[in-house]
Amino acid sequence: MHAVRKAVIPAAGLGTRFLPATKSSPKEMLPVVDKPAIQYVVEEAVQAGLTDILIVTGRGKRAIEDHFDRSYELEHFLEQAGKHELLKDVQFSSDLADIHYVRQRDPLGLGHAVSVARHHVGEEPFAVLLADDIMVDDAALLRSMLEAHARYGRSVVALQEVTPEEISSYGCAEPAAFHDEGLVEIRRIVEKPAVEEAPSNLAVIGRYVFSPEIFEALDRIEPGKGGELQLTDAIALLLREQTVYGRVCSHGRYDVGQKLDFLRANVELALDRPDLGAELAEYLRELVRRRGLV
Repeated sequence: MHAVRKAVIPAAGLGTRFLPATKSSPKEMLPVVDKPAIQYVVEEAVQAGLTDILIVTGRGKRAIEDHFDRSYELEHFLEQAGKHELLKDVQFSSDLADIHYVRQRDPLGLGHAVSVARHHVGEEPFAVLLADDIMVDDAALLRSMLEAHARYGRSVVALQEVTPEEISSYGCAEPAAFHDEGLVEIRRIVEKPAVEEAPSNLAVIGRYVFSPEIFEALDRIEPGKGGELQLTDAIALLLREQTVYGRVCSHGRYDVGQKLDFLRANVELALDRPDLGAELAEYLRELVRRRGLV
């Protein structure tokens, strides 16, 4: 059994929830405080020991490649201006990992985006990190998923408890058995069930560790709503042939593909910053008082 060495980050979505901001700028490049959202995801992969990263892009995503590339003119300017801390930040993003790119030429869904990583991944297990999900947990969730894969040699998906009203926006996992420390053996998985048909309140969120057999399952699924190939459908096929585990996430997740969570991430991460937190907290207290919100 191979150790997991590679991570795949699908980043080809159109970002329609954030129009017009994403008309000419990738949604993955929207700043969360002062870093683009996708950098948080790449940093998480690196923290977990995955430094061979494939980003699946599409049209209009060139800014992602530019961000993780060297910017010699900017670096020279910062060096000459004596702005050494900013220079370190700029160089940090270009030295994070060995990053590769492939285009998803047709917008055929998440399952299709993962399938185009096949030639890069080969016959090895690999991780998938969705760019809309930021995990602020020092890569604890991803590391625990990698450890579960190393122990059992099977695919592992991240799960989170959500409200009944939210479950229809996610893939939903029905647990067959619970193990120690939040590890779940999955019986079945359903894509975006109606509230009354959901087998649990465990939603599949944007972290996965797959055995290479997922590619064979992706080859066999049929397009669903909107002609898209759903990754959840491929996981359901995989479940017929081998055990799939779930790791329950309890904290640290921001779905920055949703406007409210994007705003929450900016506020909460800024509050955690020693250079911003105290002043922002004082401003928020004054804002709440002024608007009579308490």
